[in-house]
Amino acid sequence: MSDVVRLVDVRDEPLDISEVYEAVADDAAGAVVLFVGAVRDHDGGREVDGIGYSAHARVLPVLKDVASQVVEGTPARGVAVVHRLGDLDVGELAVVAAVSASHRPEAFEVCRTLIERLKAEVPIWKHQVFEDGTDEWVGTP
Repeated sequence: MSDVVRLVDVRDEPLDISEVYEAVADDAAGAVVLFVGAVRDHDGGREVDGIGYSAHARVLPVLKDVASQVVEGTPARGVAVVHRLGDLDVGELAVVAAVSASHRPEAFEVCRTLIERLKAEVPIWKHQVFEDGTDEWVGTP
């Protein structure tokens, strides 16, 4: 794992925005972009009651690889990402990511790439439960 990648984890406990922000703090960074993904109360026109996140046993090595690949060749100074597992209620934090860089365009670009690659490649699956009693799996193989 690159020394720019400072914190990568998956947890079954509430996430701490401050921990992720502090992990990327750098005196040479003029910008820190922080992405916070929370469970919303709707999806596809239906009201969401809650979400359960589960993951493959190799989730952490895959997430570390993605984070390392994303920063390779970029001017990022620090990168951190933590994803929640388990059952979450509406409003709870599902993922927190932060990227520090000398300038904001680079920080925004790397953070967006990190989140998009996480959603596309990291084996984390979302089970949505709707208020009407129906449910659906998202991101399953």
